[in-house]
Amino acid sequence: MITHSISMIESTAFGPLLGNLASASDMLNEAELFLSPAYRGPRFLLGRNEHSAALLHTAGIDSLIDGIVDDHADGTTWQGKPVLAGENVPTDAMIVNCSMSIAPVSASRRLRALRFKSSLNYADLMAARPDLIPAPAFVTEMRANLVEHTSRWNALYAQLKDEESKTIFTDVLRFRLTADPLYMASYSIRFSDQYFEDFLPLQNAIFVDAGGFNGDTTEEFCKRYPDYREVILFEPSATNMADAKLRLAEHRDIRFIEQGISDAPGTLWFNSDAGSASAVSTEGACRIDVTTLDIALSDAVTFIKMDLEGWEMKALAGAEQHIRNDYPTLAISVYHSTSDFWRIPEYIASIRQDYDIYLRHYTEGWSETVMFFIPKTTAD
Repeated sequence: MITHSISMIESTAFGPLLGNLASASDMLNEAELFLSPAYRGPRFLLGRNEHSAALLHTAGIDSLIDGIVDDHADGTTWQGKPVLAGENVPTDAMIVNCSMSIAPVSASRRLRALRFKSSLNYADLMAARPDLIPAPAFVTEMRANLVEHTSRWNALYAQLKDEESKTIFTDVLRFRLTADPLYMASYSIRFSDQYFEDFLPLQNAIFVDAGGFNGDTTEEFCKRYPDYREVILFEPSATNMADAKLRLAEHRDIRFIEQGISDAPGTLWFNSDAGSASAVSTEGACRIDVTTLDIALSDAVTFIKMDLEGWEMKALAGAEQHIRNDYPTLAISVYHSTSDFWRIPEYIASIRQDYDIYLRHYTEGWSETVMFFIPKTTAD
């Protein structure tokens, strides 16, 4: 159930910035046909994810769906439906793109290239039948949060340093409000660029990689800034840490700390089986040791990156002294929780108010939005 309608969003003080969010798609008739029990043609969903699963668990829709499109799982089954590569799906099929996290734009292009009878997006179904189609969690959370905290979103927009940040802010919000990939058409997947922008003062840096995973970000940092002084990589997973040490064996001056980062030392749960999405939490598959940056590191640092799958606020609370005393550049993931977009800059401002704030985005979907805090003495 969609708690807050688009009309409510447009009526807030934020409405003029976001513009008309009602679907301008010419696919509404096609979406209604896809959802009609009277239609007899084949119907497929693109992607094995929580969004396609939500449709398959919606009364009246499961029986309409003939299968799932996934080029990497051809010949298998999922949620009781056959999975086919795109080339093996009948060309008279209607397909709904359920990709939203990383590559919704590329997925739409892929479907159009295969020239099916009709290629729709999940957003088209939502626009056609908001009473029936469940809105993704990131959409319902964004709608509720923007209505409840309009002033905070306005304040954040006003703080952004450059026009690119403001454009990204607006585009990402529009996508999070609608799930319509139309708003992300100009974006691409740029994982290797994540955390590294031209405006960052990273020469001769002491880099803290909080949430180091398998060392991929540290490896990119070492290649881009070979004059670095030291890297301190925190990663609580023993498997990931072993991979990181192997990956970074040829690089110098890297300190590996096999602990998680939080607001206090102790032990917490950790989901170690989720790959790059593995996260510290209050429940999980195994127990890990956690520390704080203020306790673990006695020397000054110059650059802190955090991608902790929603644990960033806790980790920042444990880095207060380093932020206050060292005045480091910060690259903090804000996409895991809707409120983090404004909670994180508010928290940083409670420590010190002399940062310039930039926003950058590294996928075509809702994931991988990074907020940068640049010391004003170097940015201006």
